[in-house]
Amino acid sequence: MKKTVVINTLGCSKNRVDSERLARQIAANGFTVFHDNNPAANLKVDILILNTCGFIKDAKKESIEAIFDAVELKRSGDIGKIIVFGCLSQRYRSSLAEEIPEVDLFLGANDLASVLGAMPTDAGAKGHEWRSALATERLLSTPSHYAYLKISEGCDRSCAYCAIPLIRGPHRSTPAETLVQEAEHLAAKGVKELLVVAQDTTYYGLDLTKERMLAPLMERLAEIEGIEWIRLHYAYPAAFPQDVLELMASHSKICSYIDIPLQHISDKVLSAMRRSIDEVQTRRLIEQIRTRIPSVCLRTTLMVGHPRECKRAFEDLLHFVEEARFERLGAFAYSEEEGTYGAYHYKDSIRKEVKSERYHRLMELQSSISLAYNQSRVGKRERVLIDRVEGGQWVGRTQFESPEVDGEVYIEAPTAAASVVVETSATTGDAPVGLVGTFREVTIQNAGVYDLFGALSCKKRVKLQ
Repeated sequence: MKKTVVINTLGCSKNRVDSERLARQIAANGFTVFHDNNPAANLKVDILILNTCGFIKDAKKESIEAIFDAVELKRSGDIGKIIVFGCLSQRYRSSLAEEIPEVDLFLGANDLASVLGAMPTDAGAKGHEWRSALATERLLSTPSHYAYLKISEGCDRSCAYCAIPLIRGPHRSTPAETLVQEAEHLAAKGVKELLVVAQDTTYYGLDLTKERMLAPLMERLAEIEGIEWIRLHYAYPAAFPQDVLELMASHSKICSYIDIPLQHISDKVLSAMRRSIDEVQTRRLIEQIRTRIPSVCLRTTLMVGHPRECKRAFEDLLHFVEEARFERLGAFAYSEEEGTYGAYHYKDSIRKEVKSERYHRLMELQSSISLAYNQSRVGKRERVLIDRVEGGQWVGRTQFESPEVDGEVYIEAPTAAASVVVETSATTGDAPVGLVGTFREVTIQNAGVYDLFGALSCKKRVKLQ
């Protein structure tokens, strides 16, 4: 019988892509592979692989707890072997191995081939090898109609609070030809939406051509048959490539959506963070984006509680958010990370209670902004990609919502038998097609702080027999 492998991925979407690549290679070597979000993964597990996160303190804590949970399952006989890799293991491999000897193997963030090589073999068989012919293929952990596309690895930025360059190394762009081939494989398997990710997507191409090549890459991806949406995440604000805005404004397949982590607005804090951008430049960039793409949905991430964030700086941040009116916003509290510039130069001097209070004030403000934005969409007809069926409702997203981080659109199912209702194909007029993974016109009828509620605009439906 084939041995069963489960891959449990913690942390960001970049980690998810690593796990999907690893899963494809493991499956090609004769194993039965499940991602942790697959119900079938409740089977007895021969090998559990943990892909860990080591970005900030809370993420490290979550990864360590997951390792201890796995150890308990191993002791009870539900797991045979445990392999841990990823960012946490990259930073603390030796100490983890010493503290948690029950784990069979700790490997680093870039050691995918070594993970594969650690898979057990039959008696007398050669070790498993990474198959270069499958380098652009993945076993998806997302629904089959969208996928993350990681366009580079590592980071050349020197943000004072961030340990990613220490973990992942310098920036390395994946050649465009390789990415196009990977995207074509995804499209052939039914992927309609590509979510472009990297540690810094706007830096793409500089190491290959000495020029920023994000816009040309996105244009090539948009030419792939079957790809309908391309969504941009993790765009560093300093020296933002203006040709990306021109492409987004003119190309129907490029979503009017930019995830651009700003972290702060105070010059004092930005300087201490070593972000290579100041308040004036930040405000000018936002104005440029909104002028060129009036319908744009801007998502940002902000940090509270940095050692240089005095009361005035935090109030300035609140005023900035009130003025900028970001459609989507996430926040986190400063965490001192050993080995970083900030850990050497700034004492983590702001109390945990103060950080928490600032975080909640910021998110309360953002809740009112998000609600107002969603309410402005009531009565409009929007194109929705249906992700799943849940509780008798269809659940999907417009181009202004990214999976996992943003709200969703809840649509009343056409009939009570939601699991078998289908619509007539918009192209053939008669072939029944399941709604999940398809685009539909939806009229927005109500709005919450994060989620929208609507009804299908098209009324022609049939039932599966």
